[in-house]
Amino acid sequence: MNWEQVEGKWKQYKGKAKEKWGKLTDDDLDVIDGKRQQIVGKIQERYGITKEAAEQQADEFVKSMKEESQKVRKAGQP
Repeated sequence: MNWEQVEGKWKQYKGKAKEKWGKLTDDDLDVIDGKRQQIVGKIQERYGITKEAAEQQADEFVKSMKEESQKVRKAGQP
């Protein structure tokens, strides 16, 4: 999974992002719209962390969404 896929499925992932970063508002999530640079900037702003730390968190988020998606697919297979 990459950021283009996250953008395409942002409505599905918004809730997961809200769980991970509770300080992000619904308006923040609407503005982010699945875009990596937007989410990195908002994480930096809300949590007062470096750009590098925010990028790492954002990339970990995508990785976790990919792993979750794979588990769902495997569970659906006989």
